[in-house]
Parts: sequence; C-alpha cells; structure tokens
Amino acid sequence: MQRLQDRVAVITGAGSGIGLATARRFAQEGAKVVVADLDEEAGAKAAAEVGGLFVKADVANEDDVTRMYRTAFEEFGSVDIAFNNAGISPPDDDSILETGLDAWRRVQEVNLTSVYLCCKHVIPYMQRQGKGSIINTASFVAVMGSATSQISYTASKGGVLAMSRELGVQFAREGIRVNALCPGPVDTPLLRELFAKDPERAQRRLVHVPIGRFARAEEIAAAVAFLASDDASFITASEFLVDGGISGAYVTPL
Repeated sequence: MQRLQDRVAVITGAGSGIGLATARRFAQEGAKVVVADLDEEAGAKAAAEVGGLFVKADVANEDDVTRMYRTAFEEFGSVDIAFNNAGISPPDDDSILETGLDAWRRVQEVNLTSVYLCCKHVIPYMQRQGKGSIINTASFVAVMGSATSQISYTASKGGVLAMSRELGVQFAREGIRVNALCPGPVDTPLLRELFAKDPERAQRRLVHVPIGRFARAEEIAAAVAFLASDDASFITASEFLVDGGISGAYVTPL
C-alpha cells in the first residue's frame, strides 16, 4: 500500500522500538520520513535505512523541537504527519511511595511536556496547509489501573490521552486530526531487558493479555500508519487501543 505517498512524517524516538518500526512502515507506504532521536548513532542508522532525514533532538527542549519541525519543512516543504512517540520508563519510577520528585519530574518532562511542545510547534505548519495528522503515544495504562505501578509514567500517559482528545476537538474543523495511540505491552528491547531480569514480573503481566502474548512493534506501527492515512479521515480525538484485548478483559482464557 502507498497510503502515505510523498507525505512528510516526523517521528520522535525513531531510533528504536515502536518509532523505528513506524519509520520503516511509513517509508514502505511512500512517506518522506524525518527521524528524530536523542541517540545520534541509532537515529542516523534508522534514517539511512529508510532513506530519511535524521535530526538529533531532545524533545523536552523547546528549541530542539522548533528546529526539528523547521528542518523538516525546509527540507521537504510540508509537515503532514507528526508521530510524537518518544518516551521513557526508568526503573526509579515505581510506586508512589518509592518514587522521588526528581524521577517524577523527569518522566513528566520527557513523556508529557515533550508531547505538548511537539503539538504546539507542529500545529501551525498544519494550519497553513489546512490538513495534518498527529498521533501521540499514550498507553493502555491511561485507561486502566495497575497494582504494579509506574506512577509518573501512568500519570504522564493519562495526560497525553486527555491533551490529545482536547486538541482533536479544538482543531478538527481546520483539517487537523489528533489521536492518542494506546498500545498494550510491546515486545521491545527495553521490555525484554526488564522482563528477562524478572520472569515472574513478566508472567504477572502476560496472564492479563487475552491474545496471550505481547505486541510486536510492527503491529503498533501498522496502527500508526492507519491513523496517519486517509483511511482514518473520520477519526479524531480518539483513544486508539491496540492492546490485545487487555483493557476489555476480566478473566482471560486458560
């Protein structure tokens, strides 16, 4: 499929995981991809693979965000798709009883403030064009609670969901769609490393997924490509769950 032919897509956190899988999918569908990442080596490698442009950016830094979109526009002449995907889930973000204020603030800056900055600075480009699609990475934890808490991560993703809904409503009649992607647990290097150290922790989560496995990054990328495309032209202000049924489950199959 070539649903994104010649559209310009900026992907944050595109050096690995869901971001990298989405960069590959967007390129396959004909998009011109701007790979944004703080990791210069991973970002440059990803951009080379998909024939895109690498921009080193700290998405929690406003100057970096404005430069990222300006570079994309100057290079390609438009910014049609913004996939605001970058985020962190550090080990010191745990139960509210254990998580310190510094850890709380760091996660909020990277996971929530960055999405605010990216939306704030990409929307004017889309307003001039009269169209655009913004996909913000929230999480299934934005719609359900967990006894194995990462309190700042959960709160940040709830903020992303609420902000996406509001922006989707506010800018709908200007041709700009804004949706919150809510993935379930995804089999990424970060998750594999976390669960390899603690198989019991992995199993405690896996048992709640009706499909019986974690998502592949490519499956999440397929959902992002759909939301970015005209196939999703009537979808905005939506919480788009791609979670293997976890948010709908009470008792899962044996």
